[in-house]
Amino acid sequence: MSGIEKLEGGPPRQSQDSLPGRETELDPPPDYEPKFRGSDRLKGKSCIITGGDSGIGRAICVLFAREGADVAFLYKGEEEDEDAKKTVALIEREGGKAFCRRGDVGEEKFCKQFIADTVREFGGLNVLVNNAAEQHVDEHLEDISTEQFERTLKTNVMGYFFMTKHALPHLEKGDAIVNTVSITAYKGQPVLVDYSVTRGGMVAFTRSLCQQLTDKGIRVNGVAPGPIWTPLNPASFEAGQVEEFGADTPMGRPGMPNEVAPCHLFLACADSSYMTGQVLHPNGGTVVGG
Repeated sequence: MSGIEKLEGGPPRQSQDSLPGRETELDPPPDYEPKFRGSDRLKGKSCIITGGDSGIGRAICVLFAREGADVAFLYKGEEEDEDAKKTVALIEREGGKAFCRRGDVGEEKFCKQFIADTVREFGGLNVLVNNAAEQHVDEHLEDISTEQFERTLKTNVMGYFFMTKHALPHLEKGDAIVNTVSITAYKGQPVLVDYSVTRGGMVAFTRSLCQQLTDKGIRVNGVAPGPIWTPLNPASFEAGQVEEFGADTPMGRPGMPNEVAPCHLFLACADSSYMTGQVLHPNGGTVVGG
């Protein structure tokens, strides 16, 4: 039975004890392998993916490498070291150069240094994928502490801002920025209020920034996944909630990371040369605006 078949009607009951979670512990394992052979759509390109150790980020890293890119990624904590090593090996298996660092995307000094190190390692930068994010489940607004709200904003908003700000001096005509946002930006999520606020903000960031950069030939687009099977979910929700994750979509299941990463590839390469300020919606059939 495939991983997708195991997810029909919802994943098996499970949970993890800390954010952002570990891919090695997911049941079933997420599908991150590209579905098709590469066609050099990113040949000679240097790419950065934040949160690339697992989940959607890993699937993007592997797919970009298969399409000819050298791939740098960052990840947050020591607990994700094993996942990060696996992602490095997968990038190198595809023939790409891999470069990674552990650190907090919410710290500007780290972001600036990571970009500088990547440019020195690869000789340039062509694609930035802002993907790293965190979420916290709270049934009531009163349960969200000021500290948690600020932390979520720091990662999910300031992290995108810091990475983009320091990447821009290295990007040129034909290069691209792709921002992972979320279906919650369009339909909300009652137990993820602070997370949803940040995702909506990044839709506005995408649409505003694209207008600044059109004259420079740099495209800015977004991807708004629905429920996707990644470590973040059992690390965020209780086991009973995980068991129902994605079951309410028209397709009746959560998606796999490799069902999302092709959207990022399309927006990162010249296939989407007439698109900027747009958002793609791999969400299992849920109809949303925008």
